[in-house]
Amino acid sequence: RATAPRPTSVTGVHGIELVWESEHVMAPLMRTCREVAALLVAREDRALGLADRFALRMHMAICDTCPRFERQMLSLRNSLQQWRNYTE
Repeated sequence: RATAPRPTSVTGVHGIELVWESEHVMAPLMRTCREVAALLVAREDRALGLADRFALRMHMAICDTCPRFERQMLSLRNSLQQWRNYTE
């Protein structure tokens, strides 16, 4: 079964162009939005490894939806922190 060739570069929403030579180099670092969401949730409980942090930064540079989810996670964390510290 033939597959479509992978692009050699991607331009992100911030105008950042990511270029790679081979899919074997970048494939382990490319994450889907679902995987990035799982990393963002996991980051609340534990420190991420270097490869995961780098993959997360790469994905966030080219995706316009995941940074929104990250902001929602931060907002939720801040709201819960304020609720925990609330006294009447």
